[in-house]
Amino acid sequence: MKNPLLYCLAAAALTLSFCFEKLPDASASAGAPSSQVAPAVAEASLLPAFSDSVAAPTGRPALPAPAAARDSLAYGYYAQTLGLKLAHTENKSLLQTVIDWVGTPYRYGAASRQGTDCSGFVTRVFQQVYGITLQRSSRSMFSRAQRVAKADLQPGDLVFFRHQGGAIYHVGIYLKNGKFAHSATNGGVMVSSLSQPYYQRNFYAAGRMSGVQAANASAAATSQADAGPGADAGH
Repeated sequence: MKNPLLYCLAAAALTLSFCFEKLPDASASAGAPSSQVAPAVAEASLLPAFSDSVAAPTGRPALPAPAAARDSLAYGYYAQTLGLKLAHTENKSLLQTVIDWVGTPYRYGAASRQGTDCSGFVTRVFQQVYGITLQRSSRSMFSRAQRVAKADLQPGDLVFFRHQGGAIYHVGIYLKNGKFAHSATNGGVMVSSLSQPYYQRNFYAAGRMSGVQAANASAAATSQADAGPGADAGH
């Protein structure tokens, strides 16, 4: 009986000795050469590389800069509010100013946010957006404007209306996609379509004021610069 007991005790002693030899020595690790702790350092260095690959995978475009993101959101708001399809190069000042005036009631002879007629609305928008002072009546605006074909209308051009054989009685500001902003007697400042039967029937001519398209081109260049290199103007 003694021999089996001794064998068991000896086996237990060998096992304990083996375990203690395999356990890491914290004090030894702290003072160990860098070559011995390199695997842990190398494993830690993989984490930033992995997180970078998740944030910006190879082959994907960089996230837009904050200014470009705000610009895109602004154009999305303008498009939805005014019912337009925008290329993100339009004059944002024109679009925002029109939105600010939408809903203003019609008031003959007035030109304020409390009430305005058609020519009053146009003069206020042109002064605010382009710094251009227009004469107060739609007929005076027509006499000063350069004629443009209906098919060549650009944002900021003026559209004039008259009844058959009559004098010009109404004016609006062309926006895009066949739509224009104006102050109508039956609803105040709104956005309407030139294809609506009433306006299609009474459309007379289109005109362009000097300096407007140059200002729009400058605004487009600024929008492109804000969007950054590689921006898609047709977005």
